[in-house]
Formats: sequence, structure tokens, C-alpha cells
Amino acid sequence: MRPKLFLFICVAGVALAARVTSGVEPEGSLPPVDLILRRVAERAEKEDENDQAFNQTYSYTRTRTTEIRNAKGELKKTESKVSVHEPRMAGPPTSQVRPPARMHSPKDTAESSRASDSDSRMRGRVFDRRALKLDAELLDRFLFSVVGKDTVNGRATFVLEFRPKPGKLPERSFRDKFINKAAGRAWVDTEDYALVKAELYLTDTVEVVAGLASAVWELQYMFEREQTPEGLWFTRRVRWHLEGREVLVRRIVDYFEERTNVCKVE
Repeated sequence: MRPKLFLFICVAGVALAARVTSGVEPEGSLPPVDLILRRVAERAEKEDENDQAFNQTYSYTRTRTTEIRNAKGELKKTESKVSVHEPRMAGPPTSQVRPPARMHSPKDTAESSRASDSDSRMRGRVFDRRALKLDAELLDRFLFSVVGKDTVNGRATFVLEFRPKPGKLPERSFRDKFINKAAGRAWVDTEDYALVKAELYLTDTVEVVAGLASAVWELQYMFEREQTPEGLWFTRRVRWHLEGREVLVRRIVDYFEERTNVCKVE
């Protein structure tokens, strides 16, 4: 689906966001949506620093599971990976002998790019929170509205709904094909305007390559973040569900990711 954040989607229980109403309390005196978006964009500029500080001071266990099913919903493959992050101690760089870089021909590079794009589409990396930059141009692709207030992990949030603007939108990469058809909800912290949670879905089928090569007709994506006592934000969990076609093969892919054992390292 590295930051700066695409804070309203970017980029992790997945439900159709426009249908989610549980727990949201409408408020009569909500701030203007333009003000919230401006504060969100300002906060986005600090996300690189936030992520770096979190990874330098916190250890955690990251669990990722991908389930791939056929058109009948039968489980065909499960991939699981567990990794432990430990902060690296700062120190002088050490000289290392690196193996010579492999030379790639233009053909190799193009094939590698296509394979990478295909893998990303079918494994839901299009809306990775860290891969998309929030800026005025990106925000301008959507229509936003403030629909209420909610509490997420003990934090008060503004709830925003968003949908694509009508008309032709910029399309410079395969990610844009998905972004331009994404709609959903975003939960924004009322104090520092960090994105606490986002849920989205596709409003229409995305034809990645013309014909029968590749298409995605359903993608539901959710991520949820939490805050440390020092005010650093981290992604606690990500979930998404994808249904599509790769060449002539229909695929159903479910992905689950969670960070546990989050602990500050002195």
C-alpha cells in the first residue's frame, strides 16, 4: 500500500471504511477540515525524525503473515516471518570489504521492475504507510469531511472521511492507479495531529496492465498506531485483504502484521 507519511491511507481488521460507524460520536463543534489537514501535513514533516527516534530507542518483535488462497477460498500457501528489532549503538563507521556490485543490463532492470511491481500489487504493498509522501499535491486528490470524534487506544481523535475527487487525477506510477481510487476513513489525534488509524477500500477495479495481465478488484486495508510515553508514534498492526488476478490466475491474499514486546532500551 520510507515515510513521510501518507497519513490518511498509507499507508493497516479490515472493514469498508465508509461503512464503519461503531464508536464514532458526531460533534457539533468540530474544527474545519482545512485546518485539520494543514496540521496533519505539518505533522507529516516530522515523521522521519519520529521513526528514527523510535527505532533507535525501542526494541520490538515484528510478526508478518501472508495467506494466499485460490478463487474458491482454499488456502494454498502461508508465509510467516518473525524478526526482532534491537536498537543499534551509535559508533564510528567500520571499514568493510563489499562484494562487487552485479551489473544489470537494461533488460534485467526492466524485468526486475515488473516483477517487483507485480509482487507489490498482489501482496498489498501499494498502501505501505512508509512508502508514500503526504504533501499538498497528494491531499488535493481527495475530498475530505470531518464526521465526528472517536477514541482510539485511549487517544481522542477527529474522524475524517475521504474519497477521490471527480475527474482525471495524476497518474505517474502504478501506485497512483490505486491511490486515485481509494476511499475510507482516517483517525487523527486531536493533540498533535498524528494519524492514529486509517481504513480504506478501492472504489473501483484497478487494471494494472491492460487485458488479462493483472487486475485488483477488491482491496481493504487498515493500519493502527500507538504512542509511547515519550510521544513517539509506531505502527502497532496492519491488516489487509486483496482479491485480484495475476495473468489468468485469481488470487485472494490476506496479510497480517503486528509489533509486540515493544520496550524502551536504556
